[in-house]
Amino acid sequence: MVNFVDAAKLEFRKVVESLQRELGSLRTGRANLALVEDVEVEAYGTKMALKAVASLSTPDARTVLIEPWDKTVLKDIERAIIAGNLGINPVVDGVAVRLVVPMLTEESRKELIKVMKGKLEEHRQRLRRVRDEVKEKIIASEREKNLSEDERFRQQELLDKMTGECNDEIKDIGENKEREIMTI
Repeated sequence: MVNFVDAAKLEFRKVVESLQRELGSLRTGRANLALVEDVEVEAYGTKMALKAVASLSTPDARTVLIEPWDKTVLKDIERAIIAGNLGINPVVDGVAVRLVVPMLTEESRKELIKVMKGKLEEHRQRLRRVRDEVKEKIIASEREKNLSEDERFRQQELLDKMTGECNDEIKDIGENKEREIMTI
């Protein structure tokens, strides 16, 4: 007998992790490595993620420090950050690149919350799509006589419970991010 709920658990986890990555890249007035770690840098004749060519750290709450392992890529890193439209101007000091994250205005905080809520809803929709696909598989399996009616109800109930838990987790992630955005 196939347990469709266990297969769905992995897909639900992917949706939640994707949301965490996307919200991590939102600029909140605090230094966060997720802002820059995936910026594409043209180095050594190929495009690479910034985290592949440099050490990233946050020496204080509003500064991201980027120390390339090879100092010849400093200009490439600077160009990539400017091209990435992060809204932060890089400061190159000869051995590293510093990004000082500016404080957000009240208006930009509210705009950021709108963007964040849009991402939350987008991920809830993805969650519902996964749930619907798994429900269809459960029903099809019952039609093919691979599942009993009782087993179908049990798996659907487990699926709905897991969907609710993931929705609660998404809600908690959103509330935490909103608090972080509104904290001055």
